[in-house]
Amino acid sequence: MTADLSTPAPKLLSGPHLPLALGVIGLVTLSALENRAVGTTLPTMVREFDALGSFGVANAAPNASFVFALAVAGLWSDRHGPIRTLRLGAIAFGLAQLLIGFAVAMPMVIAGRVLSGIAEGLLDVSLLVLVARALPAALRPRMMSLISAMWVLPSIFGPPLTGVITEQFGWRWVFLGAVVLLVPTWLLLQPAIRQSQNSPEPERTPEHIAELAAWRTALPWAAAISVALFTLTLTGDHLDGHRVLGGTVIAVALVVLGVAAVRVMPRGAFVAERGFPAVVAIRGLVGAGFAGVGVYLPLLLTLLHHFSPARAGVSMSVTGVFWALGSWLQGRDHNFQRVNVLRTGLALMTVGIAITSLLAWTDATAWFGLTGWAIAGIGMGLSSSSLSVLMLDLSDAGNSGRNASAAQMASVMSIATAVSVTGTLLALNADDPQPWVFGVIVSAGAVLTALALLCAGRVRRKV
Repeated sequence: MTADLSTPAPKLLSGPHLPLALGVIGLVTLSALENRAVGTTLPTMVREFDALGSFGVANAAPNASFVFALAVAGLWSDRHGPIRTLRLGAIAFGLAQLLIGFAVAMPMVIAGRVLSGIAEGLLDVSLLVLVARALPAALRPRMMSLISAMWVLPSIFGPPLTGVITEQFGWRWVFLGAVVLLVPTWLLLQPAIRQSQNSPEPERTPEHIAELAAWRTALPWAAAISVALFTLTLTGDHLDGHRVLGGTVIAVALVVLGVAAVRVMPRGAFVAERGFPAVVAIRGLVGAGFAGVGVYLPLLLTLLHHFSPARAGVSMSVTGVFWALGSWLQGRDHNFQRVNVLRTGLALMTVGIAITSLLAWTDATAWFGLTGWAIAGIGMGLSSSSLSVLMLDLSDAGNSGRNASAAQMASVMSIATAVSVTGTLLALNADDPQPWVFGVIVSAGAVLTALALLCAGRVRRKV
């Protein structure tokens, strides 16, 4: 018998996979919009509650809960499947929006922000595990493209939309409206949830059982990482006037972060050992390299190229548009291996950030430098989605939750470390920041992505 060559290829946005795709898109979009909305509404909140001193805590609170929630979500998803974790994440998300929407004082807002970090950690991991179990490998790149786009596009359109809602109806409706939208989004996921519940539980090998036990013992270290990240964020916001004390606190937090990371990250991640550890290492390098540059670009454009605040924000629009483009390109059908898509993305990032550094090192026009940033954005879209696909490809049903958690934690920790170190450098030269300060910051990003490019070939599974 010959194979039936007329069998159509599976599609993501039609047939049995459509409800899962729409449900995942909906949940990710809601989470991303809520995350981005806070930046627009929080200034109004602290003024209304006369709690300006709580601004930094409210901003940093989700970082503390997010990382620990990632670790817990990885353990639960591998022990009990993704559905229980997904339900808890959706409940936490809804409660967080209700707490903030009905807040009568700033402590309720902060509690809601903590709960938002928990919800994001639980949802991020459980959705990836659900995608791994429900979708064939051929459709995962397109699903990762959609997930990336649903995070990038709210970054562009979320703040103005939130601003309009806040001005016309009040900031509370930003969060209460998210609760209303959560219900139909959850209903769309029900077919995929039922399918996952009816699937047989994956067989756990002795190796899986030992890894689960080791992950449980690492949970206190994940809590230490959360505290260290919270400390880094909060201290960086209050460094002015307390440089010695602030620098000491940052140094201690970085030491705690480093020690705890060794306990939590997969063995071999810090040396990019072949296979999944290399994926984790590259995820960390890419996060620090790209985000560590992007956070300072508006300031660079304002101080060195005399952009107005509105014009300086164009760098964030460039990030969003071209990241989405790169992610879309990643999801197309490629005739070469996934590792080559990753290499292409990392090469574009390295070249693009190097061109962007000319904004600080030379008298190059701002738009020439932003063209480099656009190239880096395409590379980030190609790279980040490819790393998620590789993470799922290198996992199995018994460890996909912990692997998703480890990859996310590597990115969060590296970004926080990069921003705290570069922020300290900038604070030490805050009186008159010279172009070389920004040149060092942006060039360091290019070096980190170049290191990631050197490690790209190691993501192939061990033979």
